[in-house]
Amino acid sequence: MPITLSALNIYPVKGLQAIALDHALCTARGLQYDRRFMVVDGEGEFLTQRVHPRMATVWTELRDGLLTLSAPDAGAVDVPLEPAGAATMRVRVWNSVCDAVPASAAADAWLSGYLGLPCRLVYMPEQAKRYSNPQYAGPERLVSFADGYAFLMIGEASHGDLNRRLAARAHAALPMNRFRPSLVVSGSEPYAEDGWKELRIGEAVFRAAKPCGRCEVTTTDQATGEVRGPEPLATLATYRESPEFGVMFGMNLVSVKPGAVRRGDRVELA
Repeated sequence: MPITLSALNIYPVKGLQAIALDHALCTARGLQYDRRFMVVDGEGEFLTQRVHPRMATVWTELRDGLLTLSAPDAGAVDVPLEPAGAATMRVRVWNSVCDAVPASAAADAWLSGYLGLPCRLVYMPEQAKRYSNPQYAGPERLVSFADGYAFLMIGEASHGDLNRRLAARAHAALPMNRFRPSLVVSGSEPYAEDGWKELRIGEAVFRAAKPCGRCEVTTTDQATGEVRGPEPLATLATYRESPEFGVMFGMNLVSVKPGAVRRGDRVELA
């Protein structure tokens, strides 16, 4: 059976809900429009579902050059998909700091009201430079506001194996969205992606950087924002824990060659 690309997801705003796509453009920073926006506090520090799981319940939509944010019983707010203006803010994601454009005062007010704390929506312009850890990614590999790397790939077989192990522990299956991948593939063996070095999908070429160490976001229901731990971390820790990377699930990738990809494209391994 050939290995194929079975799902594509973008997360226009870091920490908010995903948009599933049939096709996308892979850029040096990740899928086009993926995590180019971020919610920050008054100090420019990023907000995360780890602390604010309610972020999971904010829907995102792209249409007619606009990013729309909405939530249950909270209305909606529109933001230009590429906000104009200068990058007048310095913002932090983990240990990296980069320039950002304040996106929308209306979005700031809407998010502050919905999340229940003062916050702002910011945008990463093309001229902003943020790089992945060169130890794993190589030198000057761009990344958006994603945690660390341009792409996250997970195999459907790996997800299926985890759910079988959860069932053996009398736990319900968990959807793939708990792991927030950008690329999902089918037709491979469980955890085969651990050993892939370089791969081509459609017009794009990727290189594996490092396994993805998982955190408590995986215990948050991405539909309701409810934290339902300790799974899947408890089960993953029994067979997927690494001294270097922690509890591993999925593989972080960087771009070698940008290009278009489409669901159903064959995954060709180098």
